Amino acid sequence: MMAAVTTSTEPLALRLSDADAGRLKGLRRMRAVALSLLLLAALVYVLTYGDAGWRGYVNAAAEAGMVGAIADWFAVTALFRHPLRLPIPHTAIIPKRKESLGASLQEFVADNFLREEVIRERIESAGVSHRVGEWLLADQHAERVVAEASRVLADGLSYVKQADVAAIIEQAVFPRLSDEPLSPAVGQLLESILADRAHEGVVDLVLDELGRWLANHAGEVSALIEERAPDWTPEWLDKRVSRWLQKQVVRWIDEIGSDPHHPARRALDTWLADLARDLQHDQVTMQRFEALKARVLTQPRVVETSIRLWDALRRALIGSLGDETGLLRARALEEVRAVARRLMDRDDDLAARIDTRLSDIAAYAVDHYGSEVATIISATVNRWDGQETAERIELHVGKDLQFIRINGTVVGGLAGLTIHTVSHLF
Repeated sequence: MMAAVTTSTEPLALRLSDADAGRLKGLRRMRAVALSLLLLAALVYVLTYGDAGWRGYVNAAAEAGMVGAIADWFAVTALFRHPLRLPIPHTAIIPKRKESLGASLQEFVADNFLREEVIRERIESAGVSHRVGEWLLADQHAERVVAEASRVLADGLSYVKQADVAAIIEQAVFPRLSDEPLSPAVGQLLESILADRAHEGVVDLVLDELGRWLANHAGEVSALIEERAPDWTPEWLDKRVSRWLQKQVVRWIDEIGSDPHHPARRALDTWLADLARDLQHDQVTMQRFEALKARVLTQPRVVETSIRLWDALRRALIGSLGDETGLLRARALEEVRAVARRLMDRDDDLAARIDTRLSDIAAYAVDHYGSEVATIISATVNRWDGQETAERIELHVGKDLQFIRINGTVVGGLAGLTIHTVSHLF
């Protein structure tokens, strides 16, 4: 019996990491301690067998200690394999029931860890935003983030072929645009822009650039006006009129740009508002817009131009992302560092927004995909061999389970001594 106890299979079939090798060493050490107590109890039992007096008490304690040690050895071993290699019922529990154990572990993790309130509480208490800021400012991590992100984005763009973009535009984008009526959507968009006064910045920019161009090219504008003058007018008159017209146009544009309530601005706003309304409700305007859209989309040069624009943008981005000293990467690095410094300076508003967004993302993922994520546990356990599963688990918890054998020896001996004492007293 005792020889058989020492021959339990060790988890040597696994490929051990350094950490697993340390666990195996600790497991063997605790097995040796438990076995030593059993052998000590057996030796004491043999040496005191048949004696009376106080030796009888020691013999009873040693006998009960052996019983407790063997019983607990059987219980611990039965979790992982058949004791003595005998197919005793309800032994080798883990190899036989690894699928149900994996399913139970999956259910436990899903019910107790993959829950929205748990995830939100953990993210909020962890101070993720502050830790991210601290990490980005340490050991040139910001440079590494920008470099890796630039490399990944550049590699992704390089794999997008011109033929693929052409196929998407010709077979997906343009046919969808042709089939869908766009005038109501364009009208709603224009209406929203006007309501937010977002177009005023564009108008100001156009006026500034137009006024600057007219002022810098006064001679060219005057010459263009002179070319359109009648043949019967004197040349000196044409020059005076052209210069006067050029100055009046520049002055008019300056007046529009400096006066937010200029009649020309109000006229433009009225026209745009009427256009936004007609694009949504006037059938004639809607039909004209859809006809214009159809003519534009059926032009072969539109597809060609779209592809060329995309390809030029793609090549420019790849070049900028690959230039370590370029403006794009320098600007990205500057923004990353600025955000990290704000997080380190305890910008509570920014930190709260980031933590809230992370919590929302994690909560959404848990609510919609938590059960699918938890299936990784059962799927992984199901792929394991039964014996391999037992060896993996024993490697991690077997050392602690050996204390059951040690406690069984000690408690069994004390129980045997108590029973022997009571039986003699009464």
